[in-house]
Formats: sequence, C-alpha cells, structure tokens
Amino acid sequence: MAEAPVPILMYHSVATAPNDATRELSVAPEAFAEQMACIGDRGLTPVNTADLAASWRSGKPLPPRPLLITFDDGYAGVHRHALPVLAKHGFASTLFVSTGWLKGAHDTGGGLDTMLDWDQVRELAAADVEIGGHSHTHPQLDQLDDRTLRHELIHCKEIVADELGTVPASFAYPYGYSSRRVREAVRETGYAQALAVGNGLARRRQGPYALHRVTVRRSTGIEEFERLVEGRSIARNFARDRALTKGYAMVRRAHQVRRKAIRSRV
Repeated sequence: MAEAPVPILMYHSVATAPNDATRELSVAPEAFAEQMACIGDRGLTPVNTADLAASWRSGKPLPPRPLLITFDDGYAGVHRHALPVLAKHGFASTLFVSTGWLKGAHDTGGGLDTMLDWDQVRELAAADVEIGGHSHTHPQLDQLDDRTLRHELIHCKEIVADELGTVPASFAYPYGYSSRRVREAVRETGYAQALAVGNGLARRRQGPYALHRVTVRRSTGIEEFERLVEGRSIARNFARDRALTKGYAMVRRAHQVRRKAIRSRV
C-alpha cells in the first residue's frame, strides 16, 4: 500500500513588524500561534524532516496523520516567537539555516532581516528542532558552477557541524531551485534528503531529494491554512505560483545553456 502524502509547511520569518524584504513570506506571531493550535486540534502529528525521510526509506510507520513544520533562512523570530509555541504543543520541526546569514563569526552580511545567532540555534536544536542546511550565502544553486556549488553545500555543512557538534542530515534548496546536477551534488555532499517548494504535498515517489512543500505567507488566513494541512484545494490555491515557477525555470535553463555555450567557446 502506498504511503499517504504528507503536508510540509514552509515558513520563513515569524515577526510582528517584518521589513519589506521579508514581509510577504513572514507570519505574524498571533497567526503562527493560531495555526499551531489548528494543527493540534486536528490531531496532526508534526515530525522532523529526517524522521519522515527515514520512515519512507525503511518502511517504518509514521505517527498518525504526520505533518512537517519547516523554517528557512534563520530569522530571529523563529527563536523569539515560534519556539515557545512549538514547545507548548510539543511539536517537532526543522530549521534550515543559511550559515553566512546568521550572526557570528561566519556572517557575510547577507541576511535580509534580524537573524539568529548560534547560541539561539543551539537552544533550538536542544528543543527538538532539527537543524538542516540551506547553503552558505543563499544563492540560486542551479546557476552556480560546480566548484562554487560544492563550496556552498560543504561550507554550510561544516559550519553547522562545528557549531552544533552534529552533522546536518537534511537540506532545503534556496528559493526552491534545483536541478539534477544540484540534487546529485547535495547527495554527494552527504545530505540524506532535501526539500524543494513545489507547493504540493510531499510523496515518497518524489524521491528523497525533491520533496514538495507548501508556502505559508502573511496573507494565509486560517481557513486557507486548514485546507493546506488537510491537503485540500492545494493545486487551486497555488495555481499562480506554479505558473510563475514554470516560467522562472525556463528562464534559468536558458541562462544555463547560454553560459555553457560561452564556456565552450573560451
């Protein structure tokens, strides 16, 4: 019997007053608390990314009605606003960090808003939050040459391992962009699974390196959120996003072909 699809929620910033760069993909703390209560009321069981992938590899059963709660980039509000709510409900989650965006010795200054520091990341890790990789500087990985791509993946992994004492097992593609080459590089770097966006439910047949997520935005009302966690009307809700994604993919492929042609003439 095929495994049932699993909703994987993709959050970014949880903030009362986000800046313009993060506003659309931010969620107000009050909305986040209401959404987590909705998950609990519906009897859904949050698990982390590594546990979902391990279950689909081994056939070990998941808890009833599994769901994933994930955060990208590493904004400070995940610690300040999201962590207390997650702890209240006893929910597992996954945070994917762009190591060059976090405060501290590795900061490249690219963070879009107030970012976590490594002490806060360690507190999150101690509170049942899986810490995964999200590259070092958050580039569009499918636009990088092989050497730069591998540096982004390996440097991120090494920094997380050095700071936390645990090698990250899961990865999320910045902007959701990947390609066969990128997915192979992620696998060869030693990540056991990776999440895209896709704005659809995650299914085992997608493979461990292209699992879909659904985007939670500041504009996501509680009724829409209920439909997301129940896996209803997702295609309709994200029809515009999917059309834009296809268009962006065509543009990125054209850029890749042009760069390859230029390199072959050099």
